[in-house]
Amino acid sequence: MVITDIGIYKGETAFVELDGDEKIFLHQSIVYEYNLKKDMNIPQSALDEVINENLFRKAKERALYLLDNREYGFVEMYKKLENNYDEDICLRVCRRLAELGLINDRRYAARLAEHYCCTKKYGYYRARQEMSLKGIGKDITEEALAELADGTMERLEELVEQKYERCLDSEKGVKKVKGALARMGYSYSEIQGVLDLYELDFDE
Repeated sequence: MVITDIGIYKGETAFVELDGDEKIFLHQSIVYEYNLKKDMNIPQSALDEVINENLFRKAKERALYLLDNREYGFVEMYKKLENNYDEDICLRVCRRLAELGLINDRRYAARLAEHYCCTKKYGYYRARQEMSLKGIGKDITEEALAELADGTMERLEELVEQKYERCLDSEKGVKKVKGALARMGYSYSEIQGVLDLYELDFDE
């Protein structure tokens, strides 16, 4: 396959025209890296490599753009990229970002755990569920949540005081509070423990 024409398309994008009127668009850095020139004979296998490298570059740029806004874990970044790129490209980009330390599941898990437990005041079970949805593995999730376990009851007491204390004036209200706290991921013993502090004097 022969390159019949090559030049700037717009910005940092170049066009490469092949015999048969096929035209591909590449980043200029790829053109320079592979030393592509007019009248050059390029085998299909080499052309496929060039195209794949260009896709890798685009996918990596997309990932870096996403990381400018917030942190991602490996699986979450992979899922974000797979909407536009093949599996091999997504894995290659994510592995490269991990090598560079730009994505790190343990660091990300620690931040997620703090966000869910300390900011949203979720209990262990809800926080674990949310972190699983973000693609964080079980062991790393457990490790991150264990760091915050000692403050669970303090956070729960604060949550009840700020948001639910006014509902604890009736049996019906207590049941609603128990249901709400269970949905937020607290265990029965944790919920009962914090409600015992209020010395409720009606049959719950």
